[in-house]
Amino acid sequence: MTVTITEEPLELLRSMLEEQFVVHTNRLTELTICGRLPGHGGYDARSLDALADTARQGIADTARALRRMSDGTYGICRVCDQPIPLGRLRAVPHADVCTRCQPH
Repeated sequence: MTVTITEEPLELLRSMLEEQFVVHTNRLTELTICGRLPGHGGYDARSLDALADTARQGIADTARALRRMSDGTYGICRVCDQPIPLGRLRAVPHADVCTRCQPH
């Protein structure tokens, strides 16, 4: 199923995702550098690992959403195959499930 999100909101969502991708990538770079510094740049090793994992997940989530935009499946719930409301996509641009199908 292909959902039609008009061009203006789609471009806004694409810009949001691209910006998030850059933010997460920059954060991972920063954390990687901190991990190589003596004293880990003020982070304990466990926190540094957790923050890096979060940044990696953010990169993966945004990359998958951008891929869905390219292949025309962005905005379709992967569980129920129904359109994801635009409000949800604005709040969580990388969302791949609607709120009804979101695990709790």
